[in-house]
Amino acid sequence: MISAVGSRAGCGRETIETFIQAILLTVGGLLPIMNPFSTAPLFASLTADFEPKERSRQALMGCLYAFGILVVFLVLGAAIVDFFGISVPGIRVAGGLIISIIGFRMLFPDLQVKQTSADSQRKKPDYSFTPVAMPSLAGPGSISVVLSGAAQIGSEHGHKLFLIYGGVIVGMAATLVIAFLVLRAAGGMVRFLGPRGIDAMARIFGFLLICIGMQFLLTGIDDFFLIRPR
Repeated sequence: MISAVGSRAGCGRETIETFIQAILLTVGGLLPIMNPFSTAPLFASLTADFEPKERSRQALMGCLYAFGILVVFLVLGAAIVDFFGISVPGIRVAGGLIISIIGFRMLFPDLQVKQTSADSQRKKPDYSFTPVAMPSLAGPGSISVVLSGAAQIGSEHGHKLFLIYGGVIVGMAATLVIAFLVLRAAGGMVRFLGPRGIDAMARIFGFLLICIGMQFLLTGIDDFFLIRPR
């Protein structure tokens, strides 16, 4: 009797730890890739003429759109992988390359391209879906991470499928709450940090993305040779 109770308590602790770990890993993986700090200057410039209430609504809708996009790719990720016959190592290698490219662009920004992009987006009255949700928050890097995570969950955590998915969804929601707070305070943050501070923050996140992308690439290559038939 006592051993049965202890076993159930241990199982409950393991379940909670797994759930929390999924949340933390999701936040830690998505936040540098989304990098709302690099989106904040563009968002502030696009909504410079908006009232504070409308600016907050734009930030909220952008985060909700991004959340919907990522959830769709998380839920349908396994089906997409099976339909196209993509292997998990292939997803990791592709995701690593995409993430690394984004990181290099952030570490070595092209100011002329950024300015041109900002000017072209300024003509649109609603910026919540484009460019805030896609490609800024739910861009190719975030989608690649979600697709890779979905494939890994299905292959390695079948017995805890719903638990892991729930933790990942909560982690995505928490990440987008942080993104919403950053975007909501974008105007004040840009004035406080200034152009140099924002540029330094973007370069730091760019370096982190390059490190994450290289690790994805190396893990994918290693997994490919491990599962490759001899």
